[in-house]
Amino acid sequence: MKRPMMIRTALLTGLLLASQAIKADTAPVVRHKIPGSNFPIASAVEVPAGRTLVFLSGAVPPVVDDKAPAGSLAAYGDTKLQTQGTLAAIERTLKGLGLSMGDVIKMQVFLVGDPAKGGRMDFEGFMAAYREHFGHAAQPNLPSRSVMQVAGLVLPGWLVEIEVTAVRP
Repeated sequence: MKRPMMIRTALLTGLLLASQAIKADTAPVVRHKIPGSNFPIASAVEVPAGRTLVFLSGAVPPVVDDKAPAGSLAAYGDTKLQTQGTLAAIERTLKGLGLSMGDVIKMQVFLVGDPAKGGRMDFEGFMAAYREHFGHAAQPNLPSRSVMQVAGLVLPGWLVEIEVTAVRP
């Protein structure tokens, strides 16, 4: 009598574990809004067990004026233009991996001080381009995010570098 009971218990345990694994795979990513704010970032993002995280290396802006001196600010444009180009590159990389900007859960942004802004980062320019990709009706999923001013990036003309983490749906 004990053996059939043990087999039944083992089968039920296996089914329970399998159902939990299926539940984890289908559980949604939870994005917590900043309480009392409409600022377009998540204060936290929860990723359920069983999801695959995808870490993208830092992306930098493309050249927008090939007639400008190589590596110069004029070759890459202002912060808004550089952010637009950088986010477009991230979007292309994600698409190549079968993902989208809506799958981004974490973003780290490195901004160099803009000489036209007295050496301060152009946060408004960054945000104008960021809002084209996040926090609107067509793409409401918000990542958690950090933005920091850094002393410099590899090329003197770069004002923006962005790295993201995405989750496979």
